[in-house]
Amino acid sequence: MREQNCIFCRIANGEIPSTTLYEDARFRVIFDLSPATRGHVLLIPKEHYADLTELDTETAREVLPLAARIGRAMKAGLGAAGFNLVQNNGEAAGQTVRHFHLHIIPRYGAGEELLLWKPGESTAEEREALSSRMGEYLR
Repeated sequence: MREQNCIFCRIANGEIPSTTLYEDARFRVIFDLSPATRGHVLLIPKEHYADLTELDTETAREVLPLAARIGRAMKAGLGAAGFNLVQNNGEAAGQTVRHFHLHIIPRYGAGEELLLWKPGESTAEEREALSSRMGEYLR
């Protein structure tokens, strides 16, 4: 299913021009207009899924192998030393377009700002309680 008012549906399906790195029947990989680093791309399914929780199994199965191909191309073609895969789900997590997409950000090593968080602490009891609360929804 595609949504008429979704900008990523329109980009992924060629209705809005973009600089495309890769395209097949199910995905388009485009260059980010506000890149974190040189070569930052977005992997976008052509079908509409609001976030990771809505992906169908086949689409989900294809995302990481395609991201790995793109990452290898970044290393070989751009001389990237590594790359980040960033995928946000929901506004609280930083998702600004409600269409699943995966950022693939090449890393060159020197002076780049990385995605970091301040490590917190938790007790074994807290982890057990969290596991119990979430685990019931995995069954």
